Amino acid sequence: MTATRRRQAANVSPNEETAPAEGKRLSEIAYSAILEGLFARKVPAGAFVSQNDLVKLLGIPVQPLRDALRVLEAEGVLTIHPRSGIQFLKPDFEFARSTYQFRSIIERAAARTYAETGSAEEINALMDEHRGLIADIEKEGLTPGMVERLEGLEQRFHGAMIACLRNPLIETTARRLKNYVTLIRLERLVTQPLALRTLNEHIEVLTACVDRDGDRAEAALTAHFQAALQRILGMF
Repeated sequence: MTATRRRQAANVSPNEETAPAEGKRLSEIAYSAILEGLFARKVPAGAFVSQNDLVKLLGIPVQPLRDALRVLEAEGVLTIHPRSGIQFLKPDFEFARSTYQFRSIIERAAARTYAETGSAEEINALMDEHRGLIADIEKEGLTPGMVERLEGLEQRFHGAMIACLRNPLIETTARRLKNYVTLIRLERLVTQPLALRTLNEHIEVLTACVDRDGDRAEAALTAHFQAALQRILGMF
């Protein structure tokens, strides 16, 4: 469908369909495509590539690509070397330590708030999902489907606590940290014992939330991050 027909179908005049809005959408698509390329290892961590390489590899137009690259550089995911190329981050020991330290600072407060004010229905639903996944892993082993369920449940667990703070600045920062964690974990092999330990650490936090015990929830979340960091640092 042509741009004119799209405008007619949506009852939007040419003056109302602004270029900046379209540019913003394209740059957001480019931003997501670059991250997905990293997470899928199409672009290896630490890679040094040209702008043209990314255009061909990811199928992104040049201008939205440039806009997205500037955002990702500001977020620390890559470095743009003028007239040379783009170097992507390769996580190291210090980067992992800093990321988990920052996550801990934010999510300790989130765990306490979630324990004190979080929806009891949501907390219990998360608890049931964790117990169900543990039972399935123990029965069937850690299949690719179980790993996918684990990743989704982990995002919902941490996302629920962050959301209860009702702070858009923290939510934006948390999304950036989630991208960092994904990059850090790319080379990590998820095993059945690792998955079960992670889920049981989450249950410790959720149990404190069920009991409305903010001190215990914060302490359990801190212990979870300390254990997670130790598991990650074993990679370096």
